[in-house]
Amino acid sequence: MPDDDPFADEIAANASYASRFQLADLEARAAKGLGVLTCIDSRIDPLGLLGLVPGDAKILRNAGARVTDDVLRTLVLASYLLGVERVMIVAHTRCRMAAGSEEDVHEAIREAGGPDTRSMSFLTTDDQELALRSDVQRVRSWPYLGNITVGGFLYDLDTGRLRRVC
Repeated sequence: MPDDDPFADEIAANASYASRFQLADLEARAAKGLGVLTCIDSRIDPLGLLGLVPGDAKILRNAGARVTDDVLRTLVLASYLLGVERVMIVAHTRCRMAAGSEEDVHEAIREAGGPDTRSMSFLTTDDQELALRSDVQRVRSWPYLGNITVGGFLYDLDTGRLRRVC
């Protein structure tokens, strides 16, 4: 490895992790039959906030915790092949995807030196609870997801509390 490897610290940390690795015999199925969709925000610890341990749930993350086609595809696999029977969609307070319009996000990316992103949608919302209800309904009505239980929740970054929205 070159001395200037931008991932050297992660590779070193992985060597330490691997030396005490104990998850090799963990089942691929979700032990608690749970799937969790939440945001990519680094302040969210999905296992910790729900009292889970590795193997309990399938964790999906994207910007804004939005139900996209890829989330639906993944939930179909998780429900039929990996034991997921319940899904929690967990949005959070102070989310960037709920703090401005699509145009605001495109402009912020441009100002940060990024390309013109106006050909894509970041699924921003000015009403998180409405977006959450809509996303829950999208999962509930997806024809490839039979008997799956879905709930929508809002996680408060300031208190650590989870509130059921729907």
